[in-house]
This record gives sequence, C-alpha cells and structure tokens, in this order.
Amino acid sequence: MGRRIEDYALIGDTRTAALVGRDGSIDWLCLPRFDSPACLASLLGSEEHGRFLLAPAAPPKAVRRRYRPGTLILETEFDTSDGTVRIIDFMPHRAAADGIEQADLVRIVEGVSGRVAMRLDLTVRFDYGSTVPWVHRLDGHLRMVAGPNALRLVSDVETGGEDFHTVAEFTVGAGERVSFGLTWFESHLDPPPPRDTQDLLRETEGWWTEWSGRCRQGSRWQDAVERSLITLKALTFEPTGGIVAAATTSLPELIGGTRNWDYRYCWLRDATYTLHALLASGYESEAVAWRDWLLRSVAGRADDLQVLYGAAGERWIPETTLDWLPGYEASRPVRVGNAAATQFQLDVYGEVLDAMHYARRRGIDADERAWEIGRELIGFLESNWREPDEGIWEVRGGRRQFTHSKVMAWLGMDRAVRACENGLEGPIERWRGVREEIHAEVCREGFHPARGAFTQSYGSESLDASLLLIPLIGFLPADDDRVIGTITAIERELTVNGFLLRYADADATDDTDGIGGGEGAFLLCSFWLAQALHASGRRDDAVQLFERLLSIRNDVGLLAEQYDPVAGRLLGNFPQAFSHVGVVTTAHAALGRRGHLRAGRTLGAHRTWPNLVRRRVRVAACRSTVLRC
Repeated sequence: MGRRIEDYALIGDTRTAALVGRDGSIDWLCLPRFDSPACLASLLGSEEHGRFLLAPAAPPKAVRRRYRPGTLILETEFDTSDGTVRIIDFMPHRAAADGIEQADLVRIVEGVSGRVAMRLDLTVRFDYGSTVPWVHRLDGHLRMVAGPNALRLVSDVETGGEDFHTVAEFTVGAGERVSFGLTWFESHLDPPPPRDTQDLLRETEGWWTEWSGRCRQGSRWQDAVERSLITLKALTFEPTGGIVAAATTSLPELIGGTRNWDYRYCWLRDATYTLHALLASGYESEAVAWRDWLLRSVAGRADDLQVLYGAAGERWIPETTLDWLPGYEASRPVRVGNAAATQFQLDVYGEVLDAMHYARRRGIDADERAWEIGRELIGFLESNWREPDEGIWEVRGGRRQFTHSKVMAWLGMDRAVRACENGLEGPIERWRGVREEIHAEVCREGFHPARGAFTQSYGSESLDASLLLIPLIGFLPADDDRVIGTITAIERELTVNGFLLRYADADATDDTDGIGGGEGAFLLCSFWLAQALHASGRRDDAVQLFERLLSIRNDVGLLAEQYDPVAGRLLGNFPQAFSHVGVVTTAHAALGRRGHLRAGRTLGAHRTWPNLVRRRVRVAACRSTVLRC
C-alpha cells in the first residue's frame, strides 16, 4: 500500500473509528462498533478490500493536516498545480433517531483557491473485505446492502458504478463546498432522513470542544496532553463506558512478522490505567461509566475473571485468522478476536483492586456491589497469588512465576488493607500478613544478587521493563539500591537508539514467550523509564526521554503501540490507548520552576502514598501504567 502507520489519522464517534490516510483514503472502518467486521479494510490488504478515496485527481504537490483545536475533526489540505482544496473528515457524535441505530461518516470538500479536479472512489466490502454488497439507487441516494448491514451514500455530485466501485469526478472552486455522507443502518430498516452536513459539523465541533474544555492540565505539554485525552475519549465505547485498547487489529509489531493481534477489546489492565489518566485530568463522568462497566463485566465468580472483554462486557472472544487478507505490508496472519481472553494473568487482580481503591478515594464509589465484588477478588488473590501465570506480556510459552505479577498481587493486597483502614469491613490483620508475605517472597526470589536487579521471573537472569513499576507503585522506594540497580540494568541492556524494549530476547527464537519473531520498542516501556528516572532523581534525563517520545508522534499527535528505533517508524495497532496514557500520566507529574518534572506529586493515582512508604521514599514516585503483548 505504501502508507506508513504514521500516515493515518483517527476520526470517530465514541462507538467506532476510522483511519484516514494522508492521501485522502479511508482505509479502515468497522461498523457499527469498534469490534464489528470492517466494511473498509484496505489497511490490511488492497483497495479491493474496501476503501473510501476522496482526493485531487492529480498527485498533489504538498499535503498538510491538522485537527480542529480541541476536536476529532480532521482537516487535510492538498496543494495542486491548479489550486488548493481542504477535506474535512469527521464522525458525528452518534444518536439514535426514532429508535433506529445509525452511524455517520461525513466528508466535506472545500475549495480554498483556484479550481481543483477531484475524484471519489468508494469501494465497500463488508465482512473484512470478503463480501461485495448489492448496490442500488433509492430516493436519489445509493444504498449498499449485504446481510444485516446497509450503507447509504448521500452525495452532492453524481456518482456512477465501475467494476463494483462507486466513482465520481468533479471540480471544486474557491469558496465552493461538496459534501458526502455515509450512513450505516440495519438493512431490514429504513434509514433516518439525511441531515445537513454543516449542521452536523457544527454540532460535532461543539460536542468535542465542550468535552476537551474540561481538561485540567497546565504544563508546557498541554497540547500533547489534550490530544492524547481526546484520543482516549475516542477509544471509549460510550454506551457502556468500556475502553478499547486500540482501533485496529493486526497492525504488526514487526513489518512482515507474525505478532499481529486484535486490540479492539477492553483489557482490564488497559482500561484501569486509562481511568487514572482521565480522572487525573478532571473527567469524573468517564470514571463512573467505567466503574459501572467493570462491575457488570467482572460480576460472578472471581476465578472466572477474564483479562479482556468486549466493549459491552462480552466474554466470548474466540481468536481466528482471516486468510483472504494479505496483511499490512504482507504481515500475516491477520487475526480477529484474541485468545488472551482465556489466559490467567495474576497482575490484573491487583490492578482492578487498585482502580476500585482510587474510585473510592475520589468519592465516586456509591455502589455497594463494588466492595462485594472487591472482596471476591481479594479472596481469590489471597488463595492464588503463589500460582504461575501468563503475565503482563501474555506469553504463549507456558506459565511462569513472573516477578511483575507478584508485585501487582502485593498491590492488590495493599489496596485491600487500605480499604479496611478507611472503614470497609474485612480481615485486615490476615490481609496484612499476606501482603508482607508476598513482599518478602518477591524480594527473596525475584531479585538476582549477581545481576543487582529484579528479573523477569523467579530464577531467571532476564530483565523485563515491567519491573520499572516497582518504585512507581511504592513497592520499594525509588532510592533503594535494588531499585537503582534494576533501573540501571534495564536502561543499559534494553535500550535501542533511545527507546526501550520489553525484554532483551524479544527477537530470540527460544521459548521466551512462545511466539517467536522480533518486534519494535514498546513505547509505554519508555514512558515507564522516564517516570522511574524522575522518581530516582534523574529529572533532566526524564524530561529528555519524555520529549524524545513526544517527537515521534505523527503530524497530528498520534502514537501507535510500538516504534522501530532503527527504521524510525511506528509499529503495532493504532492509535494505542496506553501510549497516550503514557503521555498524560508523565506530563501530569507537573513542572518545577526550571521546567523539570517535579517530585512530590503522583500521576493522579493517589494524592499521597501510604505512611510507611512516605517515610521511606525521599523522592516520591510517579504513577505509571501497564500494557500487554
């Protein structure tokens, strides 16, 4: 296809999203939800798998893009030899009309100067590019129907059919507008009447600017934080409050590789830390919606807790491959669904309990069911923290005693003790004992004296970037020799051209994770390192690394999951929620007078550390985030 991941921008309606290329082609769109089968899927194949191209007929001389301030409305300007045109792309905030569910995508062409010849090529292919719809004209508009899905195209210009493509050619002069509206609806129903695109544009801009205007952040990185928060909101499934990890599936972690996963689901780990970033920025309503989603999704037996769920809390998410799609830059297989839903990841229990603790501290936990569910999770953790698991990186090579998992089990028990200290009922002394037992075991079994660092799993010599969280959650103080040794070793051995790998042998052919093949640098790991450097007193180094991370955002401020530090390009699913959580949480450490990240503040997770930790920590730790493979 020739388009890099960073060539795309995101538009969305807080229920689904589309990726718009710099060339004016929308190459990814799932309707009506993030995890619905794509009807435009050329991102993972060719134009015959579905796209919506709207661009100058001749190759442009220059292309500029931006989002309208405080919104998810994309403006792309094309300079040609005959003049300049602007394309405005957006998805109106969705509402049901007369009980009919619909989703809209709007494209407006504005003439800026001269007269520019334009072309449209709409190729709809339902079911991830495999189904050609029946196209017919009704009431002056095109309808494309296949099975339960239907699309209507409302156009200001005449369109025609050509080899199962909908095409048009037209010219736009200075001051002229040409609009296109694509609406999804259920095929057994009639669609709602078309609406004026300018009205939709005004309403959409007003909705986004009102939302972004509530952001609480005042650092020199305000613009980056605001764009990241808007991106996180765009990845929220508003009807339920669930937060998906990314808008795409199967964008590779290495070009041509097999580490291609479907991230259009809600990981408890991801959503928990996204919650922290949103709450720290003043978005309490999102926290309440997420808390309610969490209670519905995890309700039941604690041992049935899943790592990830569908946007509405669905539990059944089988993983399969789509053999007819060649993959992004021939990166196969293309996967939908995610088998990690069946894994046991011990750390998730601690992270969920931490989120519940934070919700209580912020006064949003009025639902008495929350503590009942919390006690179920605590009981499971108390009985099962010694068990091996697949860990934060979702290994497929067998369960291990991962050090990070045990540290997060400690976090869960710590939050259980705190809940009792704050007035909730529970066997506090017993839970304190479990907390101390976990802590002692991690310090004994997870620390490698010869390496002078905590290692990936008990008895292992391998380093793991997830262990940067040890000082960030208060497990040990940031000035502890074991913590300093861990930070130093990880920085020395896992850094490639200034960016951090998850672990040293991610490109090995052994059974480290049971997957094989290489990958890029996990961006979140570099954010963890920036926060750990700050916590340990290396503030200049922390700021330098943070600004290096900001520099690799694309031209509209978006980040993918990973980065190729050699080729200098983004990798993995896009945009990635946790990369943007890293932006927000790191910036929320606040600024000192000299422009440094300031010690003494958390990143929004807790306003104060426990008394025990506070007495021991000379440099207060920042709140951080976690991710998975």
